[in-house]
Amino acid sequence: MKLVVFGLTVTSSWGNGHATLWRSLIRGLARRGHRVTFFERDVSWYAGARDLAGIPGLDTVLYPDWESVRTRAACEVAEADVAMVTSYCPDGVAASDLVLGGQARRVFYDLDTPVTLAALAAGERPAYLPRHGLSGFDLVLSFTGGTVLDRLRLELGARRVLPLYGSVDPQSHHPVSPVEEYRGDLSYLGTYAADRQPALQALFVDAARQMPQRRFVIGGAQYPADFPWTENMHFVRHMPPPLHPAFFSSSRLTLNVTRRAMAEAGWCPSGRLFEAAACGTAVLSDAWPGLSDFYTPGQEILIAHDTADAVAAIKGDDAELRRIAERARQRTLDEHSGDRRVRELEAAIDSIATAPVATEA
Repeated sequence: MKLVVFGLTVTSSWGNGHATLWRSLIRGLARRGHRVTFFERDVSWYAGARDLAGIPGLDTVLYPDWESVRTRAACEVAEADVAMVTSYCPDGVAASDLVLGGQARRVFYDLDTPVTLAALAAGERPAYLPRHGLSGFDLVLSFTGGTVLDRLRLELGARRVLPLYGSVDPQSHHPVSPVEEYRGDLSYLGTYAADRQPALQALFVDAARQMPQRRFVIGGAQYPADFPWTENMHFVRHMPPPLHPAFFSSSRLTLNVTRRAMAEAGWCPSGRLFEAAACGTAVLSDAWPGLSDFYTPGQEILIAHDTADAVAAIKGDDAELRRIAERARQRTLDEHSGDRRVRELEAAIDSIATAPVATEA
């Protein structure tokens, strides 16, 4: 199968969650004999932080503007079995027009469904959405499950909707030897986002203030100058994916914090959550609906509603944290790998011509 994707980025993980998700999927697709051509607009902020190693079966097309690549894109779509447009594609409308006019199976993948729907509710239309909604696509995939699937049908006209959650490539994310620079009692890896800050404040910053003898480590990008740092917090600027295993493996416990719109929608596991679990690190997460569908609270993951919960988790017994981490790693390998998601993607694509039009929960 040849899959053509018009997306945000696959070449740089700086400041976004799309690239690592695509790398996991593409490696899984390649292992099953599929090929992917990924169109990515060449923008300066990603050009300066490219961290993609070569992936067999992937052809990346970087382009300065849509007009310069329109002919190449049309040729690739004409030869494709599946043509896909994703949320936050800078040329999402033009790419959708091209895909919807072709003969390949037509797919839209919203990797930011709660953000998309929140914008619509606020009277704003995301620039990546086609002019006439999603009714022209044979299949709409959503990074988020739960009730948002019905909303994609009702509010954007999607005819067939299925979830395709994030995943991790266990060949890239696995336990490794700790690195002293990254050692911490609690770590957090993520791009700064204002709507994540209240939870990060309660579960990380305030916990650090109450536990000055403990070491807290943050890795990520776009943190503002007025971030409320404490003396026992240590910052590691942008962490490219090859360093993630060392970052997670150096922590007793790592924190997962979900963006507000996604937490409110539920069924929204981040790629970082799966990465940390695959690396054999115990995870402390904020609470959101549907989390127990992915990991069992108290057995495979710890949940924190407030600072007291975070402090209690950090004080947890080392042996129990290791047991929680081991259970989560095994479940990740069984249910949340890139290979597992590829099989789900194949089944979703195969269902286009065989199943009646419906929205799946």
